[in-house]
Amino acid sequence: MPAWLTILLVMALVIAALTPTRREFGWFLQLRRPAWLTFERWIPLIWSLIYLCFYASALLSWQAGGSGAPMLGYLLLLLLVQSYTLLICRTRRLAWGTAAGLAGWLWGVVLASRVLPLAPSAGLLLVPFLLWSPIGTFVTWRMQRLNR
Repeated sequence: MPAWLTILLVMALVIAALTPTRREFGWFLQLRRPAWLTFERWIPLIWSLIYLCFYASALLSWQAGGSGAPMLGYLLLLLLVQSYTLLICRTRRLAWGTAAGLAGWLWGVVLASRVLPLAPSAGLLLVPFLLWSPIGTFVTWRMQRLNR
């Protein structure tokens, strides 16, 4: 199977497996948000672009002759990122999302530092995630205070 298809299928499977149900997500949508969170309608588009960057980064890393280790790194990052909402919705605890967000960002830094020497463009494609993830984690942390 070609690399582009393998990466795409793995991403689709992980996203499908770790997406909360509509009922679970309904609880999350009812939570109070900070008043300054005026850009929430753009979040799905932002994440779509980040996932596109994940895909391109993984593909470039693979094409640069990366071993299985970087691919496992991308898989772990995807698992951490995608589990954020699922953890919040299943446990009904925003703290789990904050922890997953922080863990994902830390792993993203590690992965970017490992991939950058192998394929500089692959490492740079992780920058949008590294910039956005702390914002999402901060929003979740603030939501904890509003939804005790």
